[in-house]
Amino acid sequence: MIRDWLKAGVFEPGKGFAPTGEGTPQGGVISPLLMNVALHGLEEAAGVRYHTAGVHAGETKPGSPILVRYADDLVVLCHSQERAEQVKVQLAGWLTPRGLAFNEDKTKIVRLSDGFDFLGYNVRRYHQKLLIKPSEAALRRIRKRLATEIRALRGSNVMAVLAKLGPIVRGWAAYYRGVVSSGLFSSLDHYLWQLLYKWATWSHPNKPKSWIVGRYFGKLNKFRNDNWVFGRDSDAYLTKFSWTPIVRHVMVKAGSSPDDPGLAEYWAERRNRVKPPLDDYTLRLLTRQDARCPLCGEHLLTADQPPQSPEQWERWWLQVTRKAIAASYLTHHGGPGSPDGRQTRLVHASCHRGLKARQRKEPAQPTCTP
Repeated sequence: MIRDWLKAGVFEPGKGFAPTGEGTPQGGVISPLLMNVALHGLEEAAGVRYHTAGVHAGETKPGSPILVRYADDLVVLCHSQERAEQVKVQLAGWLTPRGLAFNEDKTKIVRLSDGFDFLGYNVRRYHQKLLIKPSEAALRRIRKRLATEIRALRGSNVMAVLAKLGPIVRGWAAYYRGVVSSGLFSSLDHYLWQLLYKWATWSHPNKPKSWIVGRYFGKLNKFRNDNWVFGRDSDAYLTKFSWTPIVRHVMVKAGSSPDDPGLAEYWAERRNRVKPPLDDYTLRLLTRQDARCPLCGEHLLTADQPPQSPEQWERWWLQVTRKAIAASYLTHHGGPGSPDGRQTRLVHASCHRGLKARQRKEPAQPTCTP
């Protein structure tokens, strides 16, 4: 099937169909699959050894290196520099017959106390304590993007700013919520506040600072004791990085592959246990409702594989949450006399609109007066 896929050709809008004699298009969906096929067996080549039986089954044996790979990015953790150099030679010899080689500019042997970057994270040991944080490069990228987006939004209204920045903030915070990020989230909130204040003063150059602050900032989130929330009102405001709670990553059981049909239940349970990056109030409502819409009975959020990058989380907000649940992410519906007897429920935006349309069509009940 993979061989046929490679020879199937490529269709590009405006260019038409082109045969593919060799190679794959840049960013093609088959590239990670091909990399997994080509690099299968890399752990054995590095000398990684696991316990195969007993209570420690699936754990690495003492003295064994540990290899972590994502597509063509990999890290090998060894107990000494000599062992690391030996593993590098072994892997280079294993890659050569496959027509592959290390990128020497990016391949380094470092001590854990000096730290290294991997997949947008920085891994470093501080005084015998290992900490994983967002990398400096990742911080520079998000700061640059926020500044660029806000500069491009000059002349736009508040709703345009919220629509553009909301998914970016939520997506970046969701990706990095599993590591040591609280301090960096707060610093990014301050940086974003400076950018937004500068945007507001540019939009109203003749207005005093007190007017600008009163117009664009306030205690807009009723669940947060924060007087510096940017937005229009309590229904339209910008979420802060620091509002995303830190949720520690749970390690996957050794040898567990998402492609193993026998482990479908394990992966489904694991995905259901991962809380979406929503506020505590909304999460409580989702839990109380078993994550289902009370109007149609369907799931409010999909249980697909969680996004694997800030950009994927951003698209998740744009394409899944906003579309499936509401124009402003979530619609809280209900009131006195609700069928379930509770004050607030979460419903699909489409179900909410349908309910409102039906209510408008129904004739008003006559009021009886004594």
